[in-house]
Amino acid sequence: MPVSAELDSPPSEHPALIVELPDNLRRKLEEFRDQFDEIERSLVDPETMGDHRAVARLSTRRKALEPLVRGLSEFDAALTEHAEWTDSITANEDLDLVALAREELPEIETRMKQLVESIQSRLVNADDDSIGSVILEIRAGVGGDEAGLWAGDLLEMYRRFASARHWKFEPLDLSPGDAGGVKAAVVQVAGDGVWADLAFESGTHQVKRVPATETQGRVHTSTATIAVLAEPEEVEVELDPADVKESITTAQGPGGQNVNKVATAVHLIHEPTGVEVRMQETKSQTQNREKAWTLLRARLYQRQKAERDAARVAERNSMIGSGSRAEKIRTYRWKENIAVDHRIGENANLGALMQGELRGLIDALRREETSRRLAAL
Repeated sequence: MPVSAELDSPPSEHPALIVELPDNLRRKLEEFRDQFDEIERSLVDPETMGDHRAVARLSTRRKALEPLVRGLSEFDAALTEHAEWTDSITANEDLDLVALAREELPEIETRMKQLVESIQSRLVNADDDSIGSVILEIRAGVGGDEAGLWAGDLLEMYRRFASARHWKFEPLDLSPGDAGGVKAAVVQVAGDGVWADLAFESGTHQVKRVPATETQGRVHTSTATIAVLAEPEEVEVELDPADVKESITTAQGPGGQNVNKVATAVHLIHEPTGVEVRMQETKSQTQNREKAWTLLRARLYQRQKAERDAARVAERNSMIGSGSRAEKIRTYRWKENIAVDHRIGENANLGALMQGELRGLIDALRREETSRRLAAL
């Protein structure tokens, strides 16, 4: 948190206090400034400019670092201004200038304190803000056919939220429910702030409502599980292609009948871990292979990340659990038209939420997590 110390001059000459950046914080900000400058150079390099994926990745990282770099520059400018006014008081040569300096110093200090707080808040979230692509997995939990309908409703809720945020929302794999909705859905979501916002959605989402399949008007409780996996760059994943068994088959539809007669479905098995991916969403074998490897890398990355940092995974609610009602992170109560987030005890209008208006709840969750991280500094 902000550290204050009195200036080495008599209080009668200048009663102001100066706010300082802790040494470890300044070193980290200077590292980010160096990274920012390197990214700036890379983005104008012809070789980088020809790789649209590299440009997108670097641009996302640049956007995450820019407020920190700008904050450091503004703080240093305020520090210089503070020193100049303090020197005027110390010199005591112009009484009008001294009086003006005494008026200006408190305002400068307030601005410096605000800058330190803003920098710290952005710093603890900088890594999250720099991840611009995730894999969103939605699976029907307990509740039979109604669970599938509920999973489908959540899929549409996130699609609307992504549309409002101008994110790319590309389904990779959809398994329809027997009575509508989906048994499972895998979607790639990409855009600024996508991980920082959606990471908090991982967990069991419980709904209490009279389902469309209910003839007696009774309220049922059903669940769906959400997993949000940060999509890594290939170099970040410990993945040896030799460890992956790949097979190509014809796509299969409900009941096992052939959807097409051409072998386009791609089936991958990572033999050391048993992680398995099947992709048949498009009629192109090449596109299915690319999507299958993307999903496999994301699942392996999440597994490796969990093994390296299990404590943080638990704190960020990245584990979706078994989908039981007892593990819920949020309950959607249709009759009362409210959704309750059990982690922060806040309610939201259910109708608005299902239309994709998640901003309020997500902001509250981000504030809570930011406070926890700041307390741990």
